[in-house]
Amino acid sequence: MHLPSQLSALLLIALPSAVRAVFQDEVGHIDYHYELLGLPQRETTFFHKPRRDDKASLLYTLSDVGVLGAVNPSSGAVLWRQLLNGTITDGGGFLRAGEGQNWLASAYGQSVHAWDAVNGRNKFWMDFAGEVKDLEIMEMTENNRKDILALFDETESTVLRRLSGSDGRVVWEFKETSGDVPLQVSTNVEKVFVITLRGSAGAYNIKVTILDALSGKREDELVLGTKADVHDKDDVILVGANSAAPIIAWTDDLRQQLRVSVLGQKTRQEFTLPVDTVSVEIHAPHLVQSQPHFLVHSKTSTGHTAEVYHVDLRTNVITKAYQLPFISGPGAFSTSSNGANVYFTRITDEELVIFSSASDTVLGRWPLKTTESRLRALHGVSEVVKKAGTDSYAVRSAAVTDTDEWILIRNGDVVWSRPEGLTGAVAATFVEIPESENLAKTLEQEAHSNPLEAYVHRVKRHLEDLQYLPAYLNNIPTRLMSSVLGTEVSSHDVKLARDSFGFHKLVVLATKRGMIYVLDAGDHGKILAIKRVFDLPKGQKWAVAGIKADDSTGIVTILGTNNDETIVKILPGTSFNIEVVSKGPEGSPATQSAALLNTVSGPRLFPVGLDSELQGLTSDILPNQAAVVRGSDRELKGVAIADGKQTVSWTFVLPKSQRIVDIAARPSHDAVASIGRVLGDRTVKYKYLNPNTLVVAAVDESTKIPSLVIYLLDTVSGQILASSKYEGVDPNKHIECAMAENWFTCTYFGQYRLRDGAQSLKGYQMVVSDLYETDKPNDRGVLGDAENFSSLGPIDAPGDVPLPSVVSQTFILSAPISALEVTQTRQGITSRQVLAYLPENHGIVGIPRMVLEPRRPVGRDPTAAEAEEGLIKYHPAIEIDPKSVHTHQRDVIGVQKIIAAPAVVESTSLVFAYGIDVFGSRVAPSFLFDILGKGFNKVTLIGTVLAITAGVMVLSPMVRRKQINALWGAPM
Repeated sequence: MHLPSQLSALLLIALPSAVRAVFQDEVGHIDYHYELLGLPQRETTFFHKPRRDDKASLLYTLSDVGVLGAVNPSSGAVLWRQLLNGTITDGGGFLRAGEGQNWLASAYGQSVHAWDAVNGRNKFWMDFAGEVKDLEIMEMTENNRKDILALFDETESTVLRRLSGSDGRVVWEFKETSGDVPLQVSTNVEKVFVITLRGSAGAYNIKVTILDALSGKREDELVLGTKADVHDKDDVILVGANSAAPIIAWTDDLRQQLRVSVLGQKTRQEFTLPVDTVSVEIHAPHLVQSQPHFLVHSKTSTGHTAEVYHVDLRTNVITKAYQLPFISGPGAFSTSSNGANVYFTRITDEELVIFSSASDTVLGRWPLKTTESRLRALHGVSEVVKKAGTDSYAVRSAAVTDTDEWILIRNGDVVWSRPEGLTGAVAATFVEIPESENLAKTLEQEAHSNPLEAYVHRVKRHLEDLQYLPAYLNNIPTRLMSSVLGTEVSSHDVKLARDSFGFHKLVVLATKRGMIYVLDAGDHGKILAIKRVFDLPKGQKWAVAGIKADDSTGIVTILGTNNDETIVKILPGTSFNIEVVSKGPEGSPATQSAALLNTVSGPRLFPVGLDSELQGLTSDILPNQAAVVRGSDRELKGVAIADGKQTVSWTFVLPKSQRIVDIAARPSHDAVASIGRVLGDRTVKYKYLNPNTLVVAAVDESTKIPSLVIYLLDTVSGQILASSKYEGVDPNKHIECAMAENWFTCTYFGQYRLRDGAQSLKGYQMVVSDLYETDKPNDRGVLGDAENFSSLGPIDAPGDVPLPSVVSQTFILSAPISALEVTQTRQGITSRQVLAYLPENHGIVGIPRMVLEPRRPVGRDPTAAEAEEGLIKYHPAIEIDPKSVHTHQRDVIGVQKIIAAPAVVESTSLVFAYGIDVFGSRVAPSFLFDILGKGFNKVTLIGTVLAITAGVMVLSPMVRRKQINALWGAPM
């Protein structure tokens, strides 16, 4: 369709103000957002009053994915959060708070930071040479200011720095070059203790260096235990701090003996651990005024127990005060302090109990009230308050469960639950809600019977379906009112089924912790099922090589890199359920990726080994298929599959100076509405729609100015169809590509020159390339109207291979982008958008394909024909318009990947983003042209129709009477 040139110009002028990613009345209706922090770590989670005079505490945590944040304990709402490392981490980091202070101190990697406890604003950020190994707050200083102690591991050196709590400047620095392994730092009222491991791996002993708190000078040095007393740094389970008598505790490698020493003393005491102890935790207060009591939590394979110990401040002798009973199953302990009083809270499967550290008298006991069949807490923090004027207590505990949820329990009641396990997602896919198997079998039976039997069978089936008619009729008023008023029908007790618009899809998401989540994209991302697939040991994570969904059966297959395979089957029925079958992981990683091949029973994933060979090939694989596998950092191989055997058909090897940084291919669903593009003069440029194409981005760092080389490969022959080179690219910054239909795009950070050539600048850029069969309109090139085409042979003569005509253009972006994805619709009629994550703005933007058109005229205004086609004048800079951000005001952090899927209606594409946060929405790049939007005033429409109907009913008798009277009064 062509528009008059004047109308096209007006539309293009009005485009920036008209195009909006989401309208105000659609917020919360078409999109959903899980604002997450990550799983809280035991040592970096606590209750703290953000101001000295506040009565209420907030809940602070530094999670295992590197997010620091504050949570309202009453509601579970996130008050503020900061992503410390700029990307997802694998645990670690430190977080401390000074008693009565309005700021927090944190550290990660080589940086130490301070944050306002109320609003999360940064007070200072200090970078140093070494890696931070520990962080503590000096509660007692010479000027009544609380400072920060940061322990660093630098090259062959242990460095301790005292930083000012107000501005982060270095007050003093202690450095020791001894080759010891820095472990932790501690302090009491007078001294500072630096704990290091002396010796070699497997044969350490503990060294304690005592420093003067005022000057940082060495005063003494103690060696605890004998050589080989400590086998690994994990054997040291506690180094107390900010206590009147801080302790250090460690175990032997068999977990039979617990060794404890008061810091500053040469002696140690040994205590026997329960038989079959597999792990030990120690809980102690962190306030100077608190009593020097601590609890030893011993876990066995069948249950857990605890012992409470007291430290005599005069003699530094440690004695056992009492022992708590052994309870089967897992459990968690936590410590809280109120002045000198110390309380221990115990969470089991059935109850919540608090004790005083002074005696084993139970101060409070509450049965756990939860909707789950069981609640297993792994670790937690607690806050105990004694009610005024009574001997009763109140407690609230924030605990992490074995299903990767963060819950708050108040006096036995679960107040809120946060699905923090959704963070760290490594793979996700959309899947259709499966139809009932009985219906599928019935339809198959009718298809294979004679017409008369099929008709009779169908009539009987329809008669049986009449039993659902009353429920359907009862639901009509609710659905009608919901449609008119724009509200939503409650999904409670409603069968999970597909909808006519195609919005009701499921999302299966896998996380690095070995968890599977199933979300309902049509019900605001509601979590329908959670399943732990693997119990991974500490330090290991689940890496996914490939994920694939079968929409007809509701089966999702996930291949991991450790020879593991997981099959998630969505079971249809009135109540939602899933079935998970998994095997592995086995041994070390042996799978680099996964290839999707067509078999007799449908597409199936096959693992690709580290040797670049496909594994587990079967005889039911359809012939004449090809796959592309990775070799080294600069090698790709084409594999031809036939009769269950594989043959390397071609090898693409980059020059030695180049390495592959990204690969992009057309998505599995890439509908093309038109094979050509109609120009303004009514001629046609035919698109190059070869489905066997691949975009390879490689960086060349052989020169002082690195460059980016982009190759377009034919995956059947391995031939280079096109290539381009861009100099001045920063290889350390994000480089990513995406491909769809007959075009591809790549984003990178590099140099560019201004038009006058006098100045060279650096910035984030985006290059877009269109592929056409030839550069001439109405010309299909050497292929002509041929029905068949082979990438392996010439057309007429050697060298006469059909290469695409490439039209490219580069744009400068106002902000960096990552996680590129292209919207998908059912028929490909709707215009496309390039979806991308904004890591600095924490949003997801949709850049219209029209803006990224490489054929936009350069240095001149478009002609009448070009304006009629929709082309606008080329301008190199693309400003990220806030109206084009699909996340609008939502703060979405840590997005690693965006996926898109088509809906049934052509106008809409479903979008799902995951990483740290989870975000989903519906995108309509060409607006909603096939359904009514939420903003459509149905009440006014129905009111108008009813008013017209009422007017007709009132006026009809009057008109009829008037007509009859006119007939009687007419002359005969």
